[in-house]
Amino acid sequence: MNQQNALKGKIDIRASLKVESGLHIGGSSDFAPIGAVDSPFIRDALTKEPIIPGSSLKGKIRTLLARSMSKTYLLNKIEDDDEKIARLFGSASRNNEGCRPSRLQFFDLRLKRESLDSLSSLDLDTYIGEIKWENTIDRISATANPRQIERVPAGAEFAFRLVYNVEDERQLDEDMKMLQEGLFLLQMDYLGGHGSRGYGRVSLNDFSLQYFSVGKADTLPQEKLAAITGWLEKPSQAKDE
Repeated sequence: MNQQNALKGKIDIRASLKVESGLHIGGSSDFAPIGAVDSPFIRDALTKEPIIPGSSLKGKIRTLLARSMSKTYLLNKIEDDDEKIARLFGSASRNNEGCRPSRLQFFDLRLKRESLDSLSSLDLDTYIGEIKWENTIDRISATANPRQIERVPAGAEFAFRLVYNVEDERQLDEDMKMLQEGLFLLQMDYLGGHGSRGYGRVSLNDFSLQYFSVGKADTLPQEKLAAITGWLEKPSQAKDE
């Protein structure tokens, strides 16, 4: 059966995601002309500006949380994730018991206007992008294989947005602390590809929250929203509070 509860309200979570080191989330290089970048990043089809897909954020944070709860090097199947993870990120059908919709709705991240204006004025290798040359070396033949990787430059800031469905007020604190743990792990890890070589370090700041009730006038106290904001801004401390 479907494990979704009645919708009580929504919390709109916004922040600024800053790229601390060159970020590469790969796009398609099919049919690239001679001389084109070997590995371009994902761009908006209309504006040609770099974007961070919400699916990349969701998958990365979920995987980091699953790894933090795993007792072995090998991860469990996604349908066997911990109850708290499944509640936030959703789960597929298992044993004919139905699926569980995600309580979190991720948005694609786009450059903030001030960041776009700043980067547009720079003499970059591509539109809002830099080219990083890298070599892979064959250990047997010692042959070098140079390649070009397009990155979003360090310092770029994206508008982060996430909406949380309030279904059970009794689980709100637990859900929010699970989310802050995931955001903390993301900032201690990396986003996109080639993270072991220093790519994709990000930070989150300037959080703001707004609550919208559904079908009734009640609302979450401002004290509760302020507490959640504090957890998200200082995720490494929230678990100790």
